[in-house]
Amino acid sequence: MHDPSGVRVTGELMPYADGFRAELARLGYTAGSAELQLGLVAHLSRWLTDRGLHAGELTPERVKQFFEARRRSGYTAYWTERSLSPLEGYLRRLGVLPEPIPSVANMPLEKLLEDYRDYLARERGLGVSVNRYLAVARRFLSERSSGADDLGVGSLMAADVRQFVLRECCVRGRSVSYARNRIAALRALLRYLHVKGLTPIPLAPAAPGVADWRGSALPRGLDEEVVARLLASCHRQHATGLRDYAILLLLVRMGLRAGEVAALELDDVDWRQGEIVIRGKGNRHERLPLPVDVGEAMVDYLRHGRPRHECSRLFMRAQAPRAGLGSHGVTMVVYRACDQTGLPRVGAHRLRHTAATEMLRAGAKLTEIEQVLRHRRVATTAIYAKVDRVALRPLAQAWPGGVA
Repeated sequence: MHDPSGVRVTGELMPYADGFRAELARLGYTAGSAELQLGLVAHLSRWLTDRGLHAGELTPERVKQFFEARRRSGYTAYWTERSLSPLEGYLRRLGVLPEPIPSVANMPLEKLLEDYRDYLARERGLGVSVNRYLAVARRFLSERSSGADDLGVGSLMAADVRQFVLRECCVRGRSVSYARNRIAALRALLRYLHVKGLTPIPLAPAAPGVADWRGSALPRGLDEEVVARLLASCHRQHATGLRDYAILLLLVRMGLRAGEVAALELDDVDWRQGEIVIRGKGNRHERLPLPVDVGEAMVDYLRHGRPRHECSRLFMRAQAPRAGLGSHGVTMVVYRACDQTGLPRVGAHRLRHTAATEMLRAGAKLTEIEQVLRHRRVATTAIYAKVDRVALRPLAQAWPGGVA
């Protein structure tokens, strides 16, 4: 039986042991994991005391030295710097440790990226896509930066842009949509750099377009039997199964994007009116009717599966540290359901296509599907007309060599 209270911490970190023990419980650590964390703290405390160091002197360099000594001593668990993240976060909140300061060489880059983040969120109105745009910006700018004061963007040329695109996109296994998203993010950055006067000429047009026949492929929804198997794979006797079942229903019944599911907050659901607020692209908030079965699944998760935590996100991580589930976590829910049913992995967007095709089969009009999926352009919804075989059949021409 694991008992974190049985771990004795002596030395420099002893005054913080009880508070850290409570912090681990708040973050949702199991008794076994908390016991291991406190064992690590006990070892670190002895190491600090032996060297005459205070808790506030726990610099990144000393953390590195501690783990080198821990590995040499033969420890087989918690032997990387990341293992101390919960303790460091706790000590920072107490003011014992200062907030980490970016290295001098990276300060201009970090400042530029922070300003760019504000620009994307406030002026461009991006929501769930901000992190993806920032990742491309960081990768592109990091290749250019050569020192503390030189970001290397003033001398950018069209050839530099094209070479980056070739390295990022012309790799076996990367899809057309991957390349299209990367180039869109790069063009946004290049426009920002020019508007801010950091590049003398506009370089966004230098990013080549992607050869892509839009609308050439059919939307690929899943069969009803496959959807039923995915939903049945969720073990609703457990908290994780309750969460995953509600997430899958939101994806397949309401056609939400993975990022939209992850962004849902507790206050977004109006239980009296039976409506839910969706935080979509362009930072748009839209109210949609909440289907009864989806609402029941969410209630079941909130009552019996969601951990009690001050986090405002509706869906939370199943493992410590407790936090809201991200868009990647939503995608992993779909992957896990596929793995458990022996089906090839599909992304969350395939369930969005499934929702649209099911509405079409049930007789919904394209304008109604457009409203549910919250498309900005009618042309985006129009691709589903190609799978409406009943409506298309009268348009088919007789085969010249067929039977009269």
